[in-house]
Amino acid sequence: MVVEETAINPKRGDITEILVYASPVVRKWARWKVRKWFTILRHRWFKKSTIQKIQVAATSIDYDVLHVVDHGPFSDALCNDKFCGDKPLWVSFHDHYSTTFGSYTNSKILWERAARRLVISDELGLEYARLFGNATYELITDGVTRGELSNPQNDSVKPITVYFAGLLHIDYIPLFKVLADALDILVEQGYSFELVLRGTQHVPFLDRRPFTICYRDVSLNDKELKEELDSSSILYLPIKFTRPDFYKYSLSTKMVGYLGSSGAILYHGPLDSAACNLLTRANAAVSCGELNATVLSKDIVKLIAEKAQISANAKVLAIQRFDMEEIQRRFWQEGNL
Repeated sequence: MVVEETAINPKRGDITEILVYASPVVRKWARWKVRKWFTILRHRWFKKSTIQKIQVAATSIDYDVLHVVDHGPFSDALCNDKFCGDKPLWVSFHDHYSTTFGSYTNSKILWERAARRLVISDELGLEYARLFGNATYELITDGVTRGELSNPQNDSVKPITVYFAGLLHIDYIPLFKVLADALDILVEQGYSFELVLRGTQHVPFLDRRPFTICYRDVSLNDKELKEELDSSSILYLPIKFTRPDFYKYSLSTKMVGYLGSSGAILYHGPLDSAACNLLTRANAAVSCGELNATVLSKDIVKLIAEKAQISANAKVLAIQRFDMEEIQRRFWQEGNL
């Protein structure tokens, strides 16, 4: 069951998807200012009515386990005796509540009542134990299958492909400006680059640069995306500096996919983030913690020189921490189902 704020059609497949629309529903034509006001109304004035919709929908579902993802203002809607009762409650904590329109109160209720606490990082588990009380938790994250692990690139391909996929949110603009300036510096030193952006909007400050820019549309074709990742030498992983509650505790889902590809990860963001801590311990990336093009250009040269070893280390990390079969086994077996 999914709580949605925009009018969409439920997905069809082996698992039935039930949509509950949070009032007021946003239409595609709505501009950002309208969406902002709708969000305020949804999270304040109409919150109780949405929770009632969730509870009504839940009464029609036969379930053995109540599994809640703590994301948004409605996450504790079913966390009461009527719906928990004799059913075990599992809660997944993917992001700090302050970054998801959640609340201290909701997360505390879920943390205290949960029979299982599934967290995305040790950092988040330790922080929530500090905030809400000491309790056991398990690391359950996204993963990659062993069949998705590609051999590290050993050859020197020209131009060097730098790859990024996803929307370019405003908080990432300063990092991309530094990346572009760093590539300019390296082109002057004799390097050649192609910057591939999958699913981003057009970025005007990347125009008329001395390296090639390739924009590609959003794609849900897994085979196409995997081939694209494996053909890229540098996998750019920016993390915004602006939200400590985000970067200190969350792990990028993009990072997990990057670990399995042939290229090597260039991490660019705060050095005290959960992602950077993990990558640094495994020597699975070259990390730059500054918005300085000269510094970043030197880190890119280091990554190019050590690309094969960095990529090989990433595969070891993927097996040790993000093995999909092992994650699935722990999710089901440790839940005693």
